[in-house]
Amino acid sequence: MPGIRALRKIQLGKEVTAGTPIAATTIWRGLGTIEDQREVVRPEEDVGYISGQDRTYTPKLLAALSMESVPATFEQLPHILNAGVKLVETGVADGAGSGKIYTYTFPTTAKNTIRTYTLEGGDDQEAERMEYSFVDSFTLEGVGGQAVMMSAEWFGRQVALNAFAGGATLPTVEDVIFSLGKLYIDAIGGTIGTTLQSNTLLGMALNVKTGWVPKWTADGNKYFSFNKITMPEVTCALTFEHDAVGAARKVDWRAETARLVRIIFEGTSLATPGTTYSKKTIRIDFAAKLDTVSKLDEQDGNDILTATFRPRYSATAAKFFEITVV
Repeated sequence: MPGIRALRKIQLGKEVTAGTPIAATTIWRGLGTIEDQREVVRPEEDVGYISGQDRTYTPKLLAALSMESVPATFEQLPHILNAGVKLVETGVADGAGSGKIYTYTFPTTAKNTIRTYTLEGGDDQEAERMEYSFVDSFTLEGVGGQAVMMSAEWFGRQVALNAFAGGATLPTVEDVIFSLGKLYIDAIGGTIGTTLQSNTLLGMALNVKTGWVPKWTADGNKYFSFNKITMPEVTCALTFEHDAVGAARKVDWRAETARLVRIIFEGTSLATPGTTYSKKTIRIDFAAKLDTVSKLDEQDGNDILTATFRPRYSATAAKFFEITVV
């Protein structure tokens, strides 16, 4: 019988040793399929055949999985952050609160360590597995009146047929709602999260290239030997009403003025409030200058504009970029 889409799934397992496959323990609450990206080369040659010969070779193996855009959740976003930004699997207690704080700080003067995963994907016809999987890039985006959406691009060493691990659990998750977010913009020498910008933020598109890349060496295998960190790149495009807050972004852009930006999304209340947090939370903090400010656009009769921030390390604020999940 052919496989059916309704029986597709993605399962994740946290590797103890990078590249050593491990049985998956949890199911991804989203969409995506594994792709075999092995390179097959047909060398050119002058051998007297118009038809060409069937000579081929495979110099390298690579696996990929695109986690398609789905509502972001407080419970599963950390998989992406652990595999692309920083390994933070033990949360910090928030006083006597029941919530735990996970802070994913992007690297500045020293490299971070990440967690590699074994990913399983397929349907009821066939399952495949990719090991040494890490996140190459991810996005968080949303607009008023909808959920915040997340997506991610993963790379792994190779694709191999392998039955789904039994016992992987389907986690309970809570979706992140864009309209429950808040935006703060402060002076680069000020305190982040001080100045709330109300009734102006219409949309957000956060794009992160993690900087992690596969490296092939002569070590007896066609798959990559290890991954390494290069320079991460982050952009955050915020769409504003063309009000005083939006107009001020033009002033910042033209003057090359850096700002401290905080975007915070809250969910349901924690069972026991903590010292700092009383609700499930995703907090995005960064220091940035503006790359661009768009010309005026229109939404429902109102003028709007989009300001694209590019976070970089600020010596004044001693800050680059971090995401906190509670």
